[in-house]
Amino acid sequence: MLLIPAIDLKEGKCVRLRQGRMEDNTVFSDDPVAVAGKWVEQGARRIHLVDLDGAFAGKPKNAGIIKAIAEAYPDVPVQIGGGIRDEETIKGYLDAGVQYVIIGSKAVSDPDFVREMAQKFAGHVIVGLDAKDGMVAIDGWATVSDKNATELAKEFEANGVVAIIYTDIARDGMMKGVNVEATAKLARAISIPVIASGGITNMDDIHGLGKVAADGIMGAITGRAIYEGTLDFVEAEKISHTYQ
Repeated sequence: MLLIPAIDLKEGKCVRLRQGRMEDNTVFSDDPVAVAGKWVEQGARRIHLVDLDGAFAGKPKNAGIIKAIAEAYPDVPVQIGGGIRDEETIKGYLDAGVQYVIIGSKAVSDPDFVREMAQKFAGHVIVGLDAKDGMVAIDGWATVSDKNATELAKEFEANGVVAIIYTDIARDGMMKGVNVEATAKLARAISIPVIASGGITNMDDIHGLGKVAADGIMGAITGRAIYEGTLDFVEAEKISHTYQ
């Protein structure tokens, strides 16, 4: 199981939000490239980037920094989400060295776009599903739709995406623990891998996900916990490596 450190970008800085609220953010560093280097040095096997400004603007706003991170650490796959809503953006990121692009709100509003991009950029498209009580939230979590997360995941699986990132938005950034049950339920319903996101707080969450990793959970994204120190990344990464 991968433990994937998150770097959320806002106005060129590394921040963390609580439940997706842009006004409720904590700045952890003015140098996101150095932050990425720290996690790579500590054993990260993949980096998760989010262009928060891009997510709200609907187009990339921190592309320069994202490219710099991908170029600085070419041996570590980078996945990027936030504001990815057209083919040009996807091509730009992949050309810059990013390995995976994450389509979020656009995937819910325009599933055909996902199918087309998954075919055109085979092996590089991930869909991010952010859910509350099993229903998908969109537009920076501002709106909870009438779409069921599991049913959507099955559609995207058929369309050729390589993985689903599943976030329980009630827990993201709140340090309340990951929703293992909901994540495992989704993973069992589809055959493509699921990456857990939202709420990882300490080693208990790593062990909890690890116990169900065989259900199809390939990794977990962690943010606030490794920045605030409730989860030791080096230790957690070593433990995660033992779960298959």
